[in-house]
Amino acid sequence: MTLKKLILKYFPVNQYLSLKSYSQEGEDMVLRSFFEGQKNYKGFFVDVGAHHPYRFSNTLHFYKKGWRGINIEPTPGAINAFNRFRSKDINLNIGIGDRKDKLTFYCFNEPALNGFSKELSEERDKTSTKYKIIKEVEVETYPLSDIMDKYLPTGGKIDFLTIDVEGLDLMVLKSNNWAKYKPSYILVEDRIDFTNLSDSEVYRFLQEQGYQLVAKTLRTLFFQLI
Repeated sequence: MTLKKLILKYFPVNQYLSLKSYSQEGEDMVLRSFFEGQKNYKGFFVDVGAHHPYRFSNTLHFYKKGWRGINIEPTPGAINAFNRFRSKDINLNIGIGDRKDKLTFYCFNEPALNGFSKELSEERDKTSTKYKIIKEVEVETYPLSDIMDKYLPTGGKIDFLTIDVEGLDLMVLKSNNWAKYKPSYILVEDRIDFTNLSDSEVYRFLQEQGYQLVAKTLRTLFFQLI
């Protein structure tokens, strides 16, 4: 047996060469590693701040594997692409907030930066020479718990919840009903490093809900339900 055949026999790399990440920082591949022992498993996800059906998507890899979920994106018109390319998901053109309301949504010339945070949006608009606010619109918001109550399939199991809402991630987390809905994994954006995790309100809040930090990219923290 040649060396090449010997290597391929014990290290079948073809299955890994065919993998493609759609996330901004490979978050979908980190998630994949959490579920890789469950062959042919088809789970359920919730994506808050879904942005686009495939650009910077933490969920497309799983959708292609037969998973289904709820995509929530407040950018006006963005849901049309989800309805076209993610037609088997539940796609909602709303925002998530601490109550049912209408909030100002800041739209940039780079849609990945769109968000409800007035402070963060105005700071970006003021300090960046590249990214600018191009319009402001009023968008309906609902607590995450209301969305779960209305749209979560019978049984209510959520394999992972991913949140990217440009500065208001903690508000989204607090709007959930943690007595009813506890995803197995949670991805949330928070640029904190390992030396000062206790300074993160997100980290402290999810610890209180029974989660532990299990992975991290530059922008994203991964939590697992203990």
